Amino acid sequence: MEGNHHRRKGGVRQGRPSRRPTEDEIFLRAAVEHLEESPAVAVGRESWRVFRIMGEFVEGFDELSRLGPAVTIFGSARTPPEHPMYQQCVETARLLGEAGFTVITGGGPGMMQAANQGARLAGACSVGLNIELPFEQDVNDYADVKIHFRYFFVRKTMFVKYAQAFVIFPGGFGTLDELFESLTLIQTGKIKNFPLVLFGSAYWQGLLDWIRDTMLGWGNISPGDLHLLRVTDDPREVVEHILTHYPPEMRERAERNGFRLAKGVDELPG
Repeated sequence: MEGNHHRRKGGVRQGRPSRRPTEDEIFLRAAVEHLEESPAVAVGRESWRVFRIMGEFVEGFDELSRLGPAVTIFGSARTPPEHPMYQQCVETARLLGEAGFTVITGGGPGMMQAANQGARLAGACSVGLNIELPFEQDVNDYADVKIHFRYFFVRKTMFVKYAQAFVIFPGGFGTLDELFESLTLIQTGKIKNFPLVLFGSAYWQGLLDWIRDTMLGWGNISPGDLHLLRVTDDPREVVEHILTHYPPEMRERAERNGFRLAKGVDELPG
């Protein structure tokens, strides 16, 4: 019947989809809800969950370990294709692909689709790491390698482990989560030589002002931490910045394995 139809737009199911708990939700609420159970039953159930989590890590490692040089692009799932920032994201990903990078995204619509679309235009490998949500989200059609994850923390590991830079377009809470997690990993030395680029100066300026005036003003970060971010409105500057910070030893290792990186944007098509 018409009232039961679910329409899809931009990869997200619309209408009246049935609400279902995700594996992340079940995992995180389990400790509280199992208090009335026998400890042995509760521990047994949680122990078996470890194998499912381990399986997701293994699948991710197996699928992504041969990607070569890669850049992860984040941004809002809600940005429509007609938005100017969508087209900027397509162009940025296209240039990154032409420079020799695989492009990794969260696999959804909006900016994620734009990035996968740009990689496809460049003939580069286009990866979508999808996540189970309460309401279904499909991997966009521009992703060549598609992996579905149940657990956010497994997926987040893949974004960082197999990328050598992040480019962050305007987005919401999920985008900010990835931004601040990557800043923390860089600040604490967990990842090194890792360019972090914010695209869209008008969008990010308020946040940057708060980081400088409030976080730094209160002494909660160091002055040098402000230099961990690069802000731009130019797709070619994104690529140049990432190429400039790509360590020579990693470039040599990539080329020995058959991956060729441009040495600068002057090598890219106009």
